[in-house]
Amino acid sequence: MATLSTHPISQTSLHDVHPGFPAPASETAVMHVRKRNGSLEPVDVNKIVRAVQRCAQGLNGVDAIRVASKTIGGLYDGATTRELDKISIDTAAALIAEEPQYSRLAARLLLATIHKEVANQNLHSFSQSIAYGNAEGVVNKAVAEFVNTHARKLNHAIDDEFSDRFEYFGLRTVYDRYLLRDPISRSVIETPQYFFLRVSCGLAGTPAEAIEFYRLIASHEYMPSSPTLFNSGTKHAQMSSCYLHDSPSDSLESIYDAYKSVAMLSKFSGGIGLAFHRVRSEGSLIRATNGLSNGIVPWLRTLDSSVAAVNQGGKRKGACCVYLEPWHADIEQFLELRDNTGDHARRTYNLNLANWIPDLFMERVDADGMWSLFDPKDVPHLPDLFGDAFKASYEQAEADKKYARQVKARDLYARMMRTLAETGNGWMTFKDACNVKCNQTGAPGNTVHLSNLCTEITEVSSKDETAVCNLGSINLALYLTPESKFDFAKLAETVRIAVPMLDRVIDINYYPVEPAAKSNAKWRPVGLGLMGLQDVFFQMKIAFDSREARELSRKIQEEIYYHALVASNQLAERFGAHEAFAQSRLAEGKLQFDLWNIVPEDTARWDELRERIKQFGVRNSLLIAIAPTATIASIVGCYECIEPQISNLFKRETLSGEFLQVNKYLVNDLKERGLWNEEMRQRLKLSEGSVQGIDELPDDLKLVYRTVWEIPMRSLIDMARDRGAYIDQSQSLNLFAESPNIGKLSSMYMYAWKNGIKTTYYLRSRPATRIAKTTIQGSSARQTAPAAAPVATTTYTPSEAIACSLENPESCEACQ
Repeated sequence: MATLSTHPISQTSLHDVHPGFPAPASETAVMHVRKRNGSLEPVDVNKIVRAVQRCAQGLNGVDAIRVASKTIGGLYDGATTRELDKISIDTAAALIAEEPQYSRLAARLLLATIHKEVANQNLHSFSQSIAYGNAEGVVNKAVAEFVNTHARKLNHAIDDEFSDRFEYFGLRTVYDRYLLRDPISRSVIETPQYFFLRVSCGLAGTPAEAIEFYRLIASHEYMPSSPTLFNSGTKHAQMSSCYLHDSPSDSLESIYDAYKSVAMLSKFSGGIGLAFHRVRSEGSLIRATNGLSNGIVPWLRTLDSSVAAVNQGGKRKGACCVYLEPWHADIEQFLELRDNTGDHARRTYNLNLANWIPDLFMERVDADGMWSLFDPKDVPHLPDLFGDAFKASYEQAEADKKYARQVKARDLYARMMRTLAETGNGWMTFKDACNVKCNQTGAPGNTVHLSNLCTEITEVSSKDETAVCNLGSINLALYLTPESKFDFAKLAETVRIAVPMLDRVIDINYYPVEPAAKSNAKWRPVGLGLMGLQDVFFQMKIAFDSREARELSRKIQEEIYYHALVASNQLAERFGAHEAFAQSRLAEGKLQFDLWNIVPEDTARWDELRERIKQFGVRNSLLIAIAPTATIASIVGCYECIEPQISNLFKRETLSGEFLQVNKYLVNDLKERGLWNEEMRQRLKLSEGSVQGIDELPDDLKLVYRTVWEIPMRSLIDMARDRGAYIDQSQSLNLFAESPNIGKLSSMYMYAWKNGIKTTYYLRSRPATRIAKTTIQGSSARQTAPAAAPVATTTYTPSEAIACSLENPESCEACQ
């Protein structure tokens, strides 16, 4: 909003024109507002109206007077301009569920306040903002010098028109969490465009590179991960997203060294994966004291407290996921760590849990065989083996009766499924698929021991190497032509720009621990991902699980992988291949799809690239990883990574607050057919964001706008398998079950394993209860769901449920 002028208040004409305005209390009353500089000035309500109307230009679905009226209604003598701005923004935001264009209005109003906040500190250019940040100790010296040297070019590059691409939720997130602030006043010292250019300057080597990358991220076509956005160009430029720490050895010193590493990595905004395969189990003899070990649970309790204590730079909570192989004798206690019942002294609610599962275990489950549990002290070599070598060693240990005890494989699998159903945790990640299909495991001794916090990173680690990865994601929502065709040429150009910037992070990154620096310099892995796949299907008006969608998803992933390899190969030609290239599978000419036994359509271009890789190598051992993108997807206003929509109407809860959102693509289609009105809005609320029970909607819309609860999980797994042949790391694959039970889940995860999926992430479920809707009257009440008829139910034991689902996979309704 513009600065309020010095005219006396006069509401009579406005009230006469628009009844929504409050009538004046007195014709002669004069109220004042307090400006940001502290001075008092008389109010001019006409200027409030004009400010809102300017922000509403081009937004045909919004009523600027409605928002201005609410703002004026909040006036009182001595009100601050900041308070009035907030009323305008909140009013517009509250109307988003009614009309999605109010999101753009709220964003423009917020943007105006951000610009005023920055200008109030006499920061009128990008270079001034950077110089101020450097003087206050939040921008690093090298970036400040770079910007000062090239100030004219960089200042000229700022394009505030890019800011109009923000939806409210995205800009609010940027304002609350990402813009640099004055350490004392806590006022922001950069606009959104200064922020994007600061991030770019923190990565670029020349002004041309900085400007090219700035335009890419300012346009929302690509977005680096949160740690890069938080820290690029700052005093502690820790820009990597993920750290994978191998299991501590079975000693007090090693375990506490691991705690320290986790704390240091978490402090600077890293998500941590930590294996715990090597630590001895409960009841194991401690020869030094002749006592018995308490197992891994007390150690993980200590880690849990540490993770809770270390806040990531005051910006978000620390986060860690612990991985354990299912042959560990403490596996059952491990699976109980997130339970809501039982002994809370043996629970860890700040840790995430993941199972690191060898193929042999799944084979035993499939065959209804026995499974042996070992104390790691007796089989110390198992964590470092995979494939046939693991199977031979495990079976030899069984033959030698080294196991602590044996259980039915299906009983343990049932316990894993129960943990997933009850907590969403205990993620199923597959050790052999991650190792056999990893480019880094081409030489003996290189083993992937775990994945990361979000299960998309699969890199080797050891006691001397903490694996690292930095991420960025392409916003596919912006890659369609005006004819609604996917623009593969534009995609290729984005990959060409993004890969060198991801690679640059490796050299300039701040590493909190030495093993991370060592590993990253040796392997130089990056993780280029994507988001907005659901947006693409909405714009093309195709169902998420259609053959066309599945083929397009595969083709997009193939193109990203191809052009990422081309870019990395070109970097290797200029700067040399990564240090460990000779140890990789690429050195043998094996590309990711070769490891899946897949033959791509255009083999000629791949064969040509294969030869270039043999000649020059690649700069990066790994290139592709699909991360969850929850926050950066909200910044650019698209759907998360590779997932279908959760609902057509939903709330978003983050550090920035709670926001109600509606599917803008659905609203546009309904408007075109004359169906978007108050009654339709009420019906959408009644149906909790589903359109399947709304009779007025045609079948083509119902098919396209299904939610993830209405799409078979088999299609998500099939799509993940198809694109997996072109992902040299992995993908954060959430699976969904509205009413999970052991039978459904066992079939679903067995299907994923048999299809070669490397990792899965959360199991998402819905609460059994629903919000009462008795307060909505009239015709809308017809849409209230009728009471369900009583049905006969059969109760199965977990073992029986698994037997049924595994032996009759087609009966699993989750996969149909």
